Amino acid sequence: MKKTTGFVIVFTLVSVVFAGCANKTTASVNSEHAQQTETTQSEQMTNVDVKEEAAEVKVDGEQNSVTYTNSEYGFTFSLPASWTGYQIVLEKWQGNSLQSQNQGEVVEEGPMILIRHPEWKAENPRQDIPIMVFTHQQWQSLQQEKFHIGAAPIGPKELGRNQKYVFALPARYNFAFLPGYEEVEKIIESGALQPIEE
Repeated sequence: MKKTTGFVIVFTLVSVVFAGCANKTTASVNSEHAQQTETTQSEQMTNVDVKEEAAEVKVDGEQNSVTYTNSEYGFTFSLPASWTGYQIVLEKWQGNSLQSQNQGEVVEEGPMILIRHPEWKAENPRQDIPIMVFTHQQWQSLQQEKFHIGAAPIGPKELGRNQKYVFALPARYNFAFLPGYEEVEKIIESGALQPIEE
């Protein structure tokens, strides 16, 4: 009887220890899965660079607006005061060759600056304001149809230019009809982008 009782006690202890280890393993696996999911979701954001631009915000009290100034490429962009706290997201555009010898290959690329509304969330995105930056040579090659950008049958629309760069709006940038797309259209049509001449 003592052997049976001892066996039951040992069996019970082994079962408890094993169950505890199994729960820790499950918790560890669930934790690793959660971390992998977070990494995957952040990677799906196209490896963009998000910058806070508070240092370059100017609020105009009379007109109730906010101005984003990009000194690197030389332009300003006027936004409604409701955009205070916006973020700047840096991406790249790529141009594919239309020449027969290397058709489809990426032959040009450049920066694309997204001005992101402060209410934008990954689970509920809003329409960004995209600004493509081209050198004058790149813009001329695009106009001569030496390369194209994206699948749209039309090219980007020029918003303005300075001595070094041409600023343009991507074709079909708003075809997802995200919340805020109508406001973004009005902002762009208002002539919000102003080149800075050196």
